[in-house]
Amino acid sequence: MKDDNKNNFLVNDIYNRLLAAYGPQHWWPAESPFEVMVGAVLTQSTAWTNIEKAITNLKKAHALSPDAIRNMPFSELAELIKPSGYYNVKARKLKSLIYWLDENYSSDIDRMEKADTQKLREALLAVYGIGPETADSILLYALGKPLFVIDAYTKRIFSRIGLTSEENNYNEYQRLFMANLATDPIVFNEYHALIVKHAKEACNKKPVCGRCCLSQICSHSGKI
Repeated sequence: MKDDNKNNFLVNDIYNRLLAAYGPQHWWPAESPFEVMVGAVLTQSTAWTNIEKAITNLKKAHALSPDAIRNMPFSELAELIKPSGYYNVKARKLKSLIYWLDENYSSDIDRMEKADTQKLREALLAVYGIGPETADSILLYALGKPLFVIDAYTKRIFSRIGLTSEENNYNEYQRLFMANLATDPIVFNEYHALIVKHAKEACNKKPVCGRCCLSQICSHSGKI
């Protein structure tokens, strides 16, 4: 029970420290839920600046819609998203997601949003190229479902702090947050965005502990 109370305090304390240091992040930057879904696939193993280039290409080609991507020749889609890297693989992943969306929801994201969260997550995970991080990004950022997104930045920061082991799997990390935060998609959204911001600003692969707002509670501060 003491460990549970400690985790609850620290998870919330870290959120408050990050929010005080960086302010609201207004993430995910997109004009529509569908754009979020496309971005969630494209962002796999790629810097966000490259995703923006790929999204811009799709917009210029009037191809940022389920119908346009579904009907577009594979080679043309791959060329448009080329800045995102692994473009042939990602084109296949996008096509798979669009076919699934059409088959199950007639490409209606409003209908998709009304589906049961866990059943929808399981269905997304069965789509080619959709892993837990991508599925949860779609569910949280596009649909407002209360699922905490875990990424490499989260593992890096929270293992260094000492709250959990970097070797823990995705579900174990996710439980840490969902068991200790109010079930609020707005908080989940903001918290994950702040984690990404902090990983880029201070907790890099080679951390800059001198400008870390979490240094007072980090077990590895100044030791790496």
